[in-house]
Amino acid sequence: MKYDYKHMKALVRRYYVDQVQQEWKRLKKDPYHQIEFTITMHFLNQHLPRQGTILDAGGGPGRYTIELAKRGYNIVLFDLIPEMLQTAWSKIKKAGLLKRVRIVEGSIEDLSMFQTESFDAVLALGGSLNHLLNFSQREKAASELVRVAKNDAPLFVSVISRIGLLKTLLIMFQNEVKYARHHWEVGDYVPGLQGEGFTAAHWFLPEELCGLFREHGVNVLEMAGLEGLSSHHAKETNRLFENQQKWKMWEDILLKTCNHPSVVGCAEHFLLVGRKTR
Repeated sequence: MKYDYKHMKALVRRYYVDQVQQEWKRLKKDPYHQIEFTITMHFLNQHLPRQGTILDAGGGPGRYTIELAKRGYNIVLFDLIPEMLQTAWSKIKKAGLLKRVRIVEGSIEDLSMFQTESFDAVLALGGSLNHLLNFSQREKAASELVRVAKNDAPLFVSVISRIGLLKTLLIMFQNEVKYARHHWEVGDYVPGLQGEGFTAAHWFLPEELCGLFREHGVNVLEMAGLEGLSSHHAKETNRLFENQQKWKMWEDILLKTCNHPSVVGCAEHFLLVGRKTR
């Protein structure tokens, strides 16, 4: 299905202008949501080079930018929504990290302002690829993300899961189960056509995301379900956090099992870790 590019982009802009503070708080608002940040950082710690310049594409209000700048990396924070970048600037300034961060507005489909092989690592976290409904847009974005990475540089891409979305319908939006077959077979969501409550999005399958980046010369190293075994169990996860001894045990299990194939596709979000090979 072909979607009107300008209309979809406008839907995404309109939605996220109202979500700036929620996006800043999302990864820290409770133990359940913090798991996504913890597991992502686990893989960043494993695969990032010791130093260098990182592109945080679709980095929104700068949660990962700030964490990595604190660790001594130079960051280019790149996002479509000016309001996100304004908030990011104030958070970065408050953290005393402005010298380490450059802020650039734009779409991940067009990274022409950056030279080929500019970055020591490339991030596209939190689902920025999900908001490109046309396959040609997703292919162009993947091509651009790979192009600007140096040879042998790691890439980290996280997206909203198609299977995870179906589980979310069951748990939270049963009135929209009538669209479940469409979500499964097509993988696209347009507000007003397949329900309400989110913005224009394409839901990914793990093999789909892998294929997209392998096509452009990326060796897929690892995949991980970012909520791990806790996925879709926010209430139980937050309750477990009250017992820190049990929480430490559970956190250990989350990290040990998050890359199991049966966990990856069923999580709300999953992460691809790859390396540019050509």
